[in-house]
Amino acid sequence: MASTEVRLDNPFFHPFLFVYQIIQWIADKLFSPTPPGPSTHLGRPKVAIIGAGITGVTSAAHCIGHGFDVVIFEAGDEKSLGGIWSKVNNTSGLQIHSLMYRFHPSVKWEGGYPDRQQIISQVKQLWERYGLDTRTKFNTKVDKVYKDNKGRWIINNPANGRFEGVIAAVGTCGDPKMPKMEGSDKYKNPVYHSSRLTGVDAKGKTMIVIGGGASAVEALEYATKEGASKVYILSRSDKWIIPRNPIIDGLLSLNIWGQETTLSFIPEKLLKKFFYRDLEDLAPTDKGIFMDTPMVNSDVMDLLRSGRAEWVRCDIENFTESGIVVNKRDKGVPKGGPGRHTHIEGDMVVLATGFKRPSLSFLPDDSFAEPYGPPNWYLQTFPPQHPSVSAINCTYVNAIGTVGNWHIGIYTRVLLMFLVDPLARPSAYWMRRWIDMTRALKASAPTGAFDFFTYLELLWWFIFCVTVNPFRWKWAAFVFFGLGFALPHGVVEAEDQLRNGFGDGDRDRDEGRDVGKSF
Repeated sequence: MASTEVRLDNPFFHPFLFVYQIIQWIADKLFSPTPPGPSTHLGRPKVAIIGAGITGVTSAAHCIGHGFDVVIFEAGDEKSLGGIWSKVNNTSGLQIHSLMYRFHPSVKWEGGYPDRQQIISQVKQLWERYGLDTRTKFNTKVDKVYKDNKGRWIINNPANGRFEGVIAAVGTCGDPKMPKMEGSDKYKNPVYHSSRLTGVDAKGKTMIVIGGGASAVEALEYATKEGASKVYILSRSDKWIIPRNPIIDGLLSLNIWGQETTLSFIPEKLLKKFFYRDLEDLAPTDKGIFMDTPMVNSDVMDLLRSGRAEWVRCDIENFTESGIVVNKRDKGVPKGGPGRHTHIEGDMVVLATGFKRPSLSFLPDDSFAEPYGPPNWYLQTFPPQHPSVSAINCTYVNAIGTVGNWHIGIYTRVLLMFLVDPLARPSAYWMRRWIDMTRALKASAPTGAFDFFTYLELLWWFIFCVTVNPFRWKWAAFVFFGLGFALPHGVVEAEDQLRNGFGDGDRDRDEGRDVGKSF
Protein backbone atom coordinates (compact mmCIF):
# COMPACT_ATOMS: atom_id res chain seq x y z
CA MET A 1 0.00 0.00 0.00
CA ALA A 2 1.34 3.40 -0.97
CA SER A 3 2.16 5.74 1.87
CA THR A 4 0.08 8.87 2.39
CA GLU A 5 2.81 10.61 4.40
CA VAL A 6 4.30 13.82 3.03
CA ARG A 7 7.47 15.68 3.83
CA LEU A 8 6.93 18.65 6.14
CA ASP A 9 8.47 21.88 4.88
CA ASN A 10 10.74 23.96 7.06
CA PRO A 11 8.46 26.29 9.08
CA PHE A 12 11.02 29.12 8.87
CA PHE A 13 11.35 29.11 5.08
CA HIS A 14 7.75 28.11 4.22
CA PRO A 15 5.58 29.03 7.23
CA PHE A 16 2.22 29.05 5.42
CA LEU A 17 2.88 25.76 3.68
CA PHE A 18 4.03 24.24 6.97
CA VAL A 19 0.80 25.32 8.70
CA TYR A 20 -1.24 23.99 5.76
CA GLN A 21 0.45 20.60 6.06
CA ILE A 22 -0.20 20.51 9.81
CA ILE A 23 -3.89 21.29 9.18
CA GLN A 24 -4.06 18.45 6.66
CA TRP A 25 -2.49 16.06 9.18
CA ILE A 26 -5.03 17.06 11.84
CA ALA A 27 -7.94 16.70 9.38
CA ASP A 28 -6.77 13.22 8.52
CA LYS A 29 -6.58 12.16 12.17
CA LEU A 30 -9.96 13.65 13.08
CA PHE A 31 -12.16 12.92 10.08
CA SER A 32 -10.73 10.01 8.05
CA PRO A 33 -12.75 6.82 8.64
CA THR A 34 -10.54 3.95 9.79
CA PRO A 35 -9.86 1.51 6.93
CA PRO A 36 -11.15 -1.98 7.77
CA GLY A 37 -8.73 -4.86 8.18
CA PRO A 38 -8.43 -7.54 5.47
CA SER A 39 -10.62 -9.97 7.43
CA THR A 40 -13.18 -7.42 8.67
CA HIS A 41 -16.78 -8.39 7.90
CA LEU A 42 -18.74 -5.44 6.52
CA GLY A 43 -22.31 -6.28 7.45
CA ARG A 44 -24.07 -3.03 6.63
CA PRO A 45 -25.97 -2.43 3.36
CA LYS A 46 -23.90 -2.93 0.24
CA VAL A 47 -23.42 -0.08 -2.22
CA ALA A 48 -22.58 -0.18 -5.93
CA ILE A 49 -20.29 2.61 -7.16
CA ILE A 50 -20.35 3.34 -10.90
CA GLY A 51 -17.12 5.03 -11.95
CA ALA A 52 -13.56 5.02 -10.57
CA GLY A 53 -12.79 8.70 -10.82
CA ILE A 54 -12.19 11.01 -7.87
CA THR A 55 -15.88 10.94 -6.88
CA GLY A 56 -16.23 7.17 -7.19
CA VAL A 57 -13.07 6.33 -5.25
CA THR A 58 -13.80 8.94 -2.56
CA SER A 59 -17.41 7.86 -1.98
CA ALA A 60 -16.32 4.22 -1.90
CA ALA A 61 -13.66 5.03 0.71
CA HIS A 62 -16.29 6.73 2.90
CA CYS A 63 -18.64 3.76 2.56
CA ILE A 64 -15.92 1.25 3.45
CA GLY A 65 -14.69 3.36 6.35
CA HIS A 66 -18.18 3.38 7.85
CA GLY A 67 -18.71 -0.35 7.45
CA PHE A 68 -20.64 -0.48 4.14
CA ASP A 69 -19.22 -2.88 1.59
CA VAL A 70 -18.88 -1.66 -2.00
CA VAL A 71 -18.11 -2.78 -5.51
CA ILE A 72 -16.77 -0.20 -7.99
CA PHE A 73 -17.71 -0.72 -11.65
CA GLU A 74 -15.38 1.07 -14.07
CA ALA A 75 -15.83 0.99 -17.85
CA GLY A 76 -12.13 1.52 -18.55
CA ASP A 77 -9.01 -0.34 -17.49
CA GLU A 78 -6.84 0.41 -14.45
CA LYS A 79 -5.26 3.33 -16.31
CA SER A 80 -8.68 5.03 -16.04
CA LEU A 81 -8.37 5.30 -12.25
CA GLY A 82 -8.78 8.98 -11.43
CA GLY A 83 -11.40 9.74 -14.08
CA ILE A 84 -10.82 12.89 -16.11
CA TRP A 85 -7.38 13.37 -14.53
CA SER A 86 -6.25 10.13 -16.16
CA LYS A 87 -7.05 11.58 -19.59
CA VAL A 88 -5.55 15.06 -19.56
CA ASN A 89 -2.05 16.30 -20.45
CA ASN A 90 0.90 15.81 -18.14
CA THR A 91 1.25 19.60 -17.95
CA SER A 92 -2.30 20.02 -16.61
CA GLY A 93 -2.76 21.02 -13.00
CA LEU A 94 -5.31 22.23 -10.51
CA GLN A 95 -6.62 25.72 -11.30
CA ILE A 96 -8.16 26.28 -7.87
CA HIS A 97 -6.19 26.11 -4.61
CA SER A 98 -5.82 22.58 -3.23
CA LEU A 99 -7.49 23.77 -0.02
CA MET A 100 -10.70 23.68 -2.09
CA TYR A 101 -9.90 20.25 -3.57
CA ARG A 102 -9.71 18.08 -0.48
CA PHE A 103 -11.91 15.28 -1.76
CA HIS A 104 -11.10 13.09 1.27
CA PRO A 105 -9.77 13.97 4.76
CA SER A 106 -6.72 11.75 4.24
CA VAL A 107 -5.55 13.68 1.16
CA LYS A 108 -2.24 15.45 1.79
CA TRP A 109 -1.17 18.04 -0.76
CA GLU A 110 2.42 19.24 -0.83
CA GLY A 111 1.53 22.62 -2.33
CA GLY A 112 -1.23 24.92 -3.38
CA TYR A 113 -1.65 23.86 -7.00
CA PRO A 114 -0.78 20.18 -7.53
CA ASP A 115 -0.25 18.84 -11.03
CA ARG A 116 -1.90 15.87 -12.70
CA GLN A 117 0.64 13.35 -11.41
CA GLN A 118 0.16 14.42 -7.78
CA ILE A 119 -3.63 14.24 -8.08
CA ILE A 120 -3.57 10.77 -9.62
CA SER A 121 -1.12 9.68 -6.91
CA GLN A 122 -3.48 10.82 -4.14
CA VAL A 123 -6.43 9.02 -5.76
CA LYS A 124 -4.44 5.79 -6.07
CA GLN A 125 -3.23 5.99 -2.47
CA LEU A 126 -6.81 6.44 -1.28
CA TRP A 127 -7.93 3.53 -3.47
CA GLU A 128 -5.29 1.23 -1.98
CA ARG A 129 -5.59 2.46 1.61
CA TYR A 130 -9.26 1.45 1.83
CA GLY A 131 -8.82 -1.87 0.05
CA LEU A 132 -10.71 -0.72 -3.03
CA ASP A 133 -8.18 -2.37 -5.32
CA THR A 134 -9.83 -5.72 -4.47
CA ARG A 135 -13.34 -4.29 -4.87
CA THR A 136 -13.03 -2.71 -8.33
CA LYS A 137 -14.23 -4.34 -11.54
CA PHE A 138 -12.43 -2.72 -14.46
CA ASN A 139 -13.57 -3.03 -18.09
CA THR A 140 -17.16 -3.30 -16.86
CA LYS A 141 -19.47 -0.86 -18.60
CA VAL A 142 -22.78 -0.38 -16.80
CA ASP A 143 -25.71 -0.56 -19.22
CA LYS A 144 -28.63 -0.90 -16.82
CA VAL A 145 -29.47 -0.71 -13.16
CA TYR A 146 -32.70 -2.36 -12.02
CA LYS A 147 -34.32 -4.00 -8.97
CA ASP A 148 -34.98 -7.63 -8.18
CA ASN A 149 -38.26 -8.78 -6.66
CA LYS A 150 -36.97 -7.90 -3.18
CA GLY A 151 -36.16 -4.31 -4.09
CA ARG A 152 -32.38 -4.75 -4.27
CA TRP A 153 -30.37 -3.18 -7.05
CA ILE A 154 -28.77 -5.28 -9.79
CA ILE A 155 -25.96 -3.88 -11.95
CA ASN A 156 -26.23 -5.26 -15.50
CA ASN A 157 -27.05 -8.81 -14.33
CA PRO A 158 -27.36 -10.79 -11.06
CA ALA A 159 -23.87 -12.23 -11.49
CA ASN A 160 -22.49 -8.87 -10.29
CA GLY A 161 -24.31 -9.15 -6.96
CA ARG A 162 -27.17 -7.32 -5.33
CA PHE A 163 -26.98 -3.91 -3.67
CA GLU A 164 -29.08 -1.78 -1.34
CA GLY A 165 -27.68 1.51 -2.65
CA VAL A 166 -26.18 2.93 -5.84
CA ILE A 167 -23.80 5.86 -6.33
CA ALA A 168 -23.45 7.01 -9.94
CA ALA A 169 -20.06 8.70 -10.20
CA VAL A 170 -19.55 8.92 -13.96
CA GLY A 171 -18.82 12.67 -13.80
CA THR A 172 -19.48 15.23 -16.50
CA CYS A 173 -16.44 14.63 -18.73
CA GLY A 174 -16.41 11.52 -20.90
CA ASP A 175 -14.71 11.09 -24.25
CA PRO A 176 -13.21 14.19 -25.93
CA LYS A 177 -15.48 16.08 -28.30
CA MET A 178 -13.94 16.09 -31.78
CA PRO A 179 -16.50 17.93 -33.92
CA LYS A 180 -16.14 17.78 -37.68
CA MET A 181 -15.73 21.38 -38.89
CA GLU A 182 -16.56 22.41 -42.39
CA GLY A 183 -13.48 22.74 -44.56
CA SER A 184 -11.10 21.35 -41.92
CA ASP A 185 -9.81 18.79 -44.44
CA LYS A 186 -8.14 21.68 -46.30
CA TYR A 187 -5.83 22.35 -43.37
CA LYS A 188 -2.46 20.67 -43.96
CA ASN A 189 -1.05 20.85 -40.43
CA PRO A 190 -1.98 18.58 -37.50
CA VAL A 191 -5.20 18.93 -35.47
CA TYR A 192 -5.33 17.80 -31.83
CA HIS A 193 -7.77 17.76 -28.94
CA SER A 194 -6.73 19.91 -26.00
CA SER A 195 -6.51 16.87 -23.69
CA ARG A 196 -4.22 14.91 -26.03
CA LEU A 197 -1.22 17.16 -26.38
CA THR A 198 1.33 15.25 -24.31
CA GLY A 199 4.35 14.60 -26.53
CA VAL A 200 3.37 17.17 -29.18
CA ASP A 201 6.27 19.43 -30.18
CA ALA A 202 5.05 23.01 -29.74
CA LYS A 203 8.37 24.79 -29.20
CA GLY A 204 8.66 27.93 -31.30
CA LYS A 205 5.36 27.20 -33.07
CA THR A 206 2.09 29.04 -33.45
CA MET A 207 -0.94 27.28 -31.95
CA ILE A 208 -4.55 28.06 -32.85
CA VAL A 209 -6.96 27.06 -30.08
CA ILE A 210 -10.64 26.76 -30.97
CA GLY A 211 -12.75 27.32 -27.87
CA GLY A 212 -12.61 29.62 -24.87
CA GLY A 213 -13.41 27.54 -21.79
CA ALA A 214 -11.44 25.41 -19.35
CA SER A 215 -10.12 23.24 -22.19
CA ALA A 216 -8.59 26.34 -23.77
CA VAL A 217 -6.76 27.03 -20.48
CA GLU A 218 -5.43 23.48 -20.58
CA ALA A 219 -4.12 24.00 -24.13
CA LEU A 220 -2.62 27.36 -23.16
CA GLU A 221 -0.86 25.75 -20.19
CA TYR A 222 0.69 23.16 -22.47
CA ALA A 223 1.74 25.72 -25.08
CA THR A 224 3.38 27.90 -22.43
CA LYS A 225 5.32 25.08 -20.79
CA GLU A 226 6.43 23.70 -24.16
CA GLY A 227 7.66 27.08 -25.41
CA ALA A 228 5.14 27.93 -28.15
CA SER A 229 5.85 31.29 -29.74
CA LYS A 230 2.22 32.41 -30.09
CA VAL A 231 -1.24 31.14 -29.13
CA TYR A 232 -4.49 32.38 -30.67
CA ILE A 233 -7.63 31.59 -28.66
CA LEU A 234 -10.67 31.67 -30.93
CA SER A 235 -13.76 32.11 -28.79
CA ARG A 236 -17.34 32.64 -29.98
CA SER A 237 -18.31 34.30 -26.69
CA ASP A 238 -16.69 36.02 -23.73
CA LYS A 239 -16.29 34.12 -20.49
CA TRP A 240 -15.62 35.35 -16.98
CA ILE A 241 -12.05 34.75 -15.81
CA ILE A 242 -11.21 34.91 -12.09
CA PRO A 243 -7.77 34.81 -10.45
CA ARG A 244 -6.16 31.75 -8.86
CA ASN A 245 -6.66 33.15 -5.40
CA PRO A 246 -8.35 31.05 -2.68
CA ILE A 247 -9.66 34.11 -0.85
CA ILE A 248 -11.31 35.64 -3.92
CA ASP A 249 -12.60 32.29 -5.15
CA GLY A 250 -13.96 31.53 -1.68
CA LEU A 251 -15.71 34.89 -1.41
CA LEU A 252 -17.43 34.40 -4.78
CA SER A 253 -18.75 31.02 -3.61
CA LEU A 254 -20.46 32.70 -0.62
CA ASN A 255 -23.44 33.91 -2.65
CA ILE A 256 -26.05 31.83 -0.82
CA TRP A 257 -28.73 32.61 -3.42
CA GLY A 258 -26.75 30.83 -6.14
CA GLN A 259 -27.82 33.32 -8.80
CA GLU A 260 -27.42 36.86 -10.07
CA THR A 261 -28.69 39.41 -7.53
CA THR A 262 -28.91 43.21 -7.34
CA LEU A 263 -25.50 43.17 -5.65
CA SER A 264 -23.75 41.03 -8.28
CA PHE A 265 -22.40 44.16 -9.95
CA ILE A 266 -20.02 44.64 -6.99
CA PRO A 267 -17.75 41.58 -7.56
CA GLU A 268 -18.04 42.10 -11.32
CA LYS A 269 -16.84 45.71 -11.12
CA LEU A 270 -14.04 44.77 -8.71
CA LEU A 271 -12.84 42.03 -11.05
CA LYS A 272 -12.83 44.41 -14.01
CA LYS A 273 -10.97 47.11 -12.13
CA PHE A 274 -8.33 45.09 -10.28
CA PHE A 275 -7.98 41.86 -12.29
CA TYR A 276 -8.91 42.62 -15.90
CA ARG A 277 -7.62 46.22 -15.72
CA ASP A 278 -6.48 47.12 -19.27
CA LEU A 279 -8.16 43.95 -20.61
CA GLU A 280 -11.64 44.89 -19.42
CA ASP A 281 -12.85 44.52 -23.01
CA LEU A 282 -12.67 40.73 -22.52
CA ALA A 283 -15.18 40.71 -19.64
CA PRO A 284 -18.67 39.53 -20.68
CA THR A 285 -21.48 42.08 -20.98
CA ASP A 286 -24.28 39.64 -21.81
CA LYS A 287 -24.07 37.48 -18.67
CA GLY A 288 -23.23 37.93 -15.03
CA ILE A 289 -20.60 36.05 -13.09
CA PHE A 290 -23.26 33.96 -11.33
CA MET A 291 -24.65 32.52 -14.55
CA ASP A 292 -21.82 30.37 -15.87
CA THR A 293 -18.78 28.51 -14.55
CA PRO A 294 -15.87 30.97 -14.72
CA MET A 295 -12.37 30.16 -15.87
CA VAL A 296 -9.93 30.17 -12.96
CA ASN A 297 -6.50 31.25 -14.14
CA SER A 298 -4.26 34.24 -13.54
CA ASP A 299 -1.63 33.34 -16.15
CA VAL A 300 -4.07 33.96 -19.02
CA MET A 301 -4.01 37.70 -18.37
CA ASP A 302 -0.22 37.82 -18.14
CA LEU A 303 0.15 35.93 -21.42
CA LEU A 304 -2.35 38.21 -23.16
CA ARG A 305 -0.52 41.32 -21.92
CA SER A 306 2.86 39.95 -23.03
CA GLY A 307 1.59 39.26 -26.55
CA ARG A 308 2.37 35.53 -26.37
CA ALA A 309 -1.38 34.87 -26.48
CA GLU A 310 -4.24 36.66 -28.20
CA TRP A 311 -7.95 36.33 -27.45
CA VAL A 312 -10.02 36.56 -30.65
CA ARG A 313 -13.79 37.05 -30.33
CA CYS A 314 -15.01 35.53 -33.58
CA ASP A 315 -16.97 33.03 -35.65
CA ILE A 316 -15.05 30.46 -37.66
CA GLU A 317 -15.74 30.89 -41.37
CA ASN A 318 -13.43 28.43 -43.09
CA PHE A 319 -10.13 26.58 -43.02
CA THR A 320 -7.25 27.15 -45.38
CA GLU A 321 -4.10 25.13 -45.97
CA SER A 322 -2.19 27.19 -43.43
CA GLY A 323 -4.82 28.44 -40.97
CA ILE A 324 -8.38 29.57 -40.33
CA VAL A 325 -10.50 32.42 -41.66
CA VAL A 326 -12.58 33.98 -38.89
CA ASN A 327 -15.21 36.68 -38.65
CA LYS A 328 -13.72 38.88 -35.92
CA ARG A 329 -16.44 40.69 -33.96
CA ASP A 330 -16.38 43.75 -31.71
CA LYS A 331 -17.46 43.55 -28.08
CA GLY A 332 -21.23 43.27 -27.71
CA VAL A 333 -21.81 41.98 -31.26
CA PRO A 334 -23.67 38.64 -30.97
CA LYS A 335 -22.56 35.35 -32.46
CA GLY A 336 -23.03 35.41 -36.22
CA GLY A 337 -23.18 39.20 -36.23
CA PRO A 338 -21.20 41.55 -38.50
CA GLY A 339 -17.44 41.70 -38.24
CA ARG A 340 -14.20 41.67 -40.21
CA HIS A 341 -12.80 38.60 -41.94
CA THR A 342 -9.30 37.80 -40.75
CA HIS A 343 -6.94 34.98 -41.75
CA ILE A 344 -5.02 33.47 -38.80
CA GLU A 345 -2.11 31.19 -39.66
CA GLY A 346 -0.84 28.48 -37.36
CA ASP A 347 1.40 25.41 -37.20
CA MET A 348 -1.29 23.39 -35.43
CA VAL A 349 -4.94 23.59 -34.46
CA VAL A 350 -6.13 22.50 -31.03
CA LEU A 351 -9.80 21.76 -30.44
CA ALA A 352 -10.66 23.03 -26.96
CA THR A 353 -14.17 21.71 -27.42
CA GLY A 354 -14.46 19.91 -24.11
CA PHE A 355 -15.80 16.45 -23.43
CA LYS A 356 -19.00 14.56 -24.05
CA ARG A 357 -21.18 14.30 -20.94
CA PRO A 358 -21.47 10.66 -19.80
CA SER A 359 -25.01 9.34 -19.93
CA LEU A 360 -27.05 8.39 -16.87
CA SER A 361 -29.46 6.37 -19.02
CA PHE A 362 -28.50 3.17 -17.18
CA LEU A 363 -30.67 4.39 -14.27
CA PRO A 364 -34.37 3.41 -14.18
CA ASP A 365 -36.60 5.23 -16.65
CA ASP A 366 -38.71 6.81 -13.91
CA SER A 367 -35.61 8.74 -12.77
CA PHE A 368 -36.09 10.99 -15.81
CA ALA A 369 -39.82 11.65 -15.56
CA GLU A 370 -40.55 15.32 -16.31
CA PRO A 371 -40.47 17.82 -14.70
CA TYR A 372 -38.16 16.05 -12.25
CA GLY A 373 -35.36 14.88 -14.50
CA PRO A 374 -31.69 15.76 -13.88
CA PRO A 375 -30.49 18.25 -12.69
CA ASN A 376 -33.91 18.82 -11.07
CA TRP A 377 -33.40 16.12 -8.44
CA TYR A 378 -33.45 16.14 -4.64
CA LEU A 379 -30.24 17.89 -3.51
CA GLN A 380 -29.50 17.76 -7.27
CA THR A 381 -28.30 14.13 -7.01
CA PHE A 382 -31.18 11.93 -5.73
CA PRO A 383 -33.92 10.96 -8.25
CA PRO A 384 -37.24 11.59 -6.44
CA GLN A 385 -38.40 8.02 -6.97
CA HIS A 386 -35.17 6.50 -5.64
CA PRO A 387 -33.63 7.81 -2.38
CA SER A 388 -31.21 4.87 -2.46
CA VAL A 389 -29.57 6.29 -5.61
CA SER A 390 -27.25 9.30 -5.64
CA ALA A 391 -25.62 10.67 -8.80
CA ILE A 392 -22.80 12.64 -7.15
CA ASN A 393 -21.03 15.21 -9.36
CA CYS A 394 -22.92 13.94 -12.43
CA THR A 395 -25.82 16.33 -12.80
CA TYR A 396 -24.46 19.85 -12.26
CA VAL A 397 -24.34 22.26 -15.19
CA ASN A 398 -22.55 25.38 -13.92
CA ALA A 399 -21.29 26.45 -10.50
CA ILE A 400 -18.79 28.47 -8.51
CA GLY A 401 -17.19 25.84 -6.33
CA THR A 402 -15.32 22.62 -6.89
CA VAL A 403 -16.27 19.05 -7.74
CA GLY A 404 -13.49 17.62 -5.59
CA ASN A 405 -14.18 18.77 -2.04
CA TRP A 406 -15.85 17.63 1.19
CA HIS A 407 -19.35 17.59 -0.33
CA ILE A 408 -18.58 14.14 -1.79
CA GLY A 409 -18.39 12.74 1.74
CA ILE A 410 -21.58 14.56 2.80
CA TYR A 411 -23.57 13.30 -0.17
CA THR A 412 -22.30 9.77 0.50
CA ARG A 413 -23.23 9.90 4.18
CA VAL A 414 -26.68 11.30 3.37
CA LEU A 415 -27.21 8.23 1.20
CA LEU A 416 -25.98 5.92 3.99
CA MET A 417 -28.37 7.64 6.42
CA PHE A 418 -31.25 7.00 4.02
CA LEU A 419 -30.24 3.33 3.68
CA VAL A 420 -30.23 2.49 7.39
CA ASP A 421 -32.87 4.84 8.85
CA PRO A 422 -36.44 4.47 7.52
CA LEU A 423 -37.62 7.53 9.46
CA ALA A 424 -34.89 9.71 7.94
CA ARG A 425 -35.53 8.46 4.42
CA PRO A 426 -37.64 10.89 2.35
CA SER A 427 -40.65 9.87 0.32
CA ALA A 428 -40.91 10.73 -3.35
CA TYR A 429 -43.58 13.30 -2.47
CA TRP A 430 -41.34 15.32 -0.13
CA MET A 431 -38.35 15.04 -2.45
CA ARG A 432 -40.43 16.66 -5.19
CA ARG A 433 -41.64 19.36 -2.79
CA TRP A 434 -38.03 20.32 -1.99
CA ILE A 435 -37.34 20.61 -5.72
CA ASP A 436 -40.43 22.79 -6.15
CA MET A 437 -39.37 24.96 -3.19
CA THR A 438 -35.90 25.51 -4.66
CA ARG A 439 -37.42 26.42 -8.01
CA ALA A 440 -39.67 28.95 -6.29
CA LEU A 441 -36.77 30.49 -4.37
CA LYS A 442 -34.81 30.89 -7.61
CA ALA A 443 -37.72 31.85 -9.83
CA SER A 444 -36.02 35.13 -10.74
CA ALA A 445 -32.72 33.48 -11.70
CA PRO A 446 -31.69 34.08 -15.34
CA THR A 447 -30.76 30.39 -15.49
CA GLY A 448 -32.74 27.35 -14.40
CA ALA A 449 -32.93 26.78 -10.63
CA PHE A 450 -30.43 23.93 -10.78
CA ASP A 451 -28.39 25.15 -13.78
CA PHE A 452 -26.12 27.23 -11.54
CA PHE A 453 -25.28 27.11 -7.84
CA THR A 454 -22.58 28.19 -5.44
CA TYR A 455 -20.85 26.28 -2.68
CA LEU A 456 -22.66 28.18 0.08
CA GLU A 457 -25.99 27.38 -1.55
CA LEU A 458 -24.96 23.70 -1.57
CA LEU A 459 -24.18 23.96 2.15
CA TRP A 460 -27.66 25.45 2.70
CA TRP A 461 -29.18 22.45 0.90
CA PHE A 462 -27.37 20.05 3.24
CA ILE A 463 -28.35 21.98 6.39
CA PHE A 464 -31.99 22.15 5.31
CA CYS A 465 -31.99 18.43 4.49
CA VAL A 466 -30.81 17.49 7.99
CA THR A 467 -32.80 20.03 10.02
CA VAL A 468 -36.19 19.76 8.27
CA ASN A 469 -36.72 16.21 9.61
CA PRO A 470 -36.26 15.77 13.40
CA PHE A 471 -35.40 12.10 12.86
CA ARG A 472 -32.28 13.24 10.99
CA TRP A 473 -30.98 15.42 13.82
CA LYS A 474 -29.22 12.49 15.46
CA TRP A 475 -27.30 12.01 12.20
CA ALA A 476 -25.98 15.60 11.96
CA ALA A 477 -22.43 14.91 13.24
CA PHE A 478 -22.21 11.84 11.03
CA VAL A 479 -23.51 13.54 7.88
CA PHE A 480 -21.38 16.69 8.17
CA PHE A 481 -18.18 15.31 9.73
CA GLY A 482 -18.31 11.53 9.47
CA LEU A 483 -18.45 11.18 13.25
CA GLY A 484 -20.61 9.00 15.50
CA PHE A 485 -22.28 6.39 13.27
CA ALA A 486 -22.78 3.93 16.13
CA LEU A 487 -24.96 6.20 18.29
CA PRO A 488 -27.58 7.20 15.69
CA HIS A 489 -27.61 3.65 14.34
CA GLY A 490 -28.34 2.39 17.86
CA VAL A 491 -31.20 4.86 18.11
CA VAL A 492 -32.55 3.58 14.77
CA GLU A 493 -32.55 0.02 16.13
CA ALA A 494 -34.45 1.18 19.23
CA GLU A 495 -36.94 3.02 17.01
CA ASP A 496 -37.41 -0.16 14.96
CA GLN A 497 -38.17 -2.14 18.11
CA LEU A 498 -40.67 0.52 19.21
CA ARG A 499 -42.36 0.61 15.83
CA ASN A 500 -42.49 -3.19 15.74
CA GLY A 501 -44.18 -3.09 19.13
CA PHE A 502 -46.88 -0.88 17.62
CA GLY A 503 -47.16 -3.11 14.57
CA ASP A 504 -45.66 -0.44 12.31
CA GLY A 505 -42.41 -2.18 11.50
CA ASP A 506 -43.20 -2.54 7.81
CA ARG A 507 -44.35 0.98 7.06
CA ASP A 508 -40.97 1.84 5.62
CA ARG A 509 -41.59 -0.77 2.95
CA ASP A 510 -44.53 1.09 1.48
CA GLU A 511 -44.83 1.25 -2.28
CA GLY A 512 -42.47 3.76 -3.85
CA ARG A 513 -39.72 3.35 -1.25
CA ASP A 514 -36.32 1.94 -2.15
CA VAL A 515 -36.15 -0.53 0.72
CA GLY A 516 -35.22 -4.11 -0.08
CA LYS A 517 -36.48 -6.97 2.07
CA SER A 518 -32.88 -7.53 3.17
CA PHE A 519 -33.19 -4.41 5.35
